[in-house]
Amino acid sequence: MTPAAGPFFGRHREWSRCNEGDNSMATTIATLTEKTDGTLEGVFATIRVNAPIALVPNASKASEEAPDYRIIHRKTGFEIGAAWNRISRQTGEEYISTKLEAPEIGVIFGNVAPAPGGEPGKKVILWNSPA
Repeated sequence: MTPAAGPFFGRHREWSRCNEGDNSMATTIATLTEKTDGTLEGVFATIRVNAPIALVPNASKASEEAPDYRIIHRKTGFEIGAAWNRISRQTGEEYISTKLEAPEIGVIFGNVAPAPGGEPGKKVILWNSPA
């Protein structure tokens, strides 16, 4: 399987409600810290899952549609998702759209946003509810 044809290549969601500047009502599903190499490391946490993850830049991106990041479970090394750099059609702002998928959680879409408090290098993934 080529990197561009991985299990998370394809469908992803447009940034929806999370780019309005007020993330106070959004559901945080991960906390992340930006590393100097462009990797984002942290914890993906829901009621059922508490997993160390890393969004790793996709060095072998073969096409425009291929993910910009691979989401890796840091303990097992398994790929559990992918992420794409996007530009909001509403605001023109850049953001990262994520897709996580595993038997325990199904498919979860989210968007990376600055963490509350505005601390440099701190990010969160906000759940992008299908509703």
